[in-house]
Amino acid sequence: SRNQWRSPTAERIYRNDPRIEVRSAGVASSAKRRLSEKDLTWADLVLVMERKHAAFIRQQYQNHPDLPALVSLDIPDEYRFMDSELVQLLRDKIESEIQDF
Repeated sequence: SRNQWRSPTAERIYRNDPRIEVRSAGVASSAKRRLSEKDLTWADLVLVMERKHAAFIRQQYQNHPDLPALVSLDIPDEYRFMDSELVQLLRDKIESEIQDF
C-alpha cells in the first residue's frame, strides 16, 4: 500500500528488462509514490500485491475511461526490499503475467 518494499523490489528487478516498462506506486495516502490517473493511462497492465489494492483502484478510479487490466499477485506484506524470497516470488508470479503482453 505504501510503495515501500514489494513494489519497489519488483520495479528494481524489471527496470532494465527490454520486454516491459515499469513503475511502482502505492495506493495509501502515505505512499512514497502514490498511484495517479496518469499512471493508469500509461499502463497496459497493473500488477498489485494484494486483492484489496485492486479493489481500491477499481473503486477510486471507477470513472477512468480505460482502466487497464488489474491483476493481484497475492504477495503478503511480510518481506523487506530485495529480500531473496520476495525476489523469487515476484519473478515466478510476474513472468506468468507478462508473457502474454
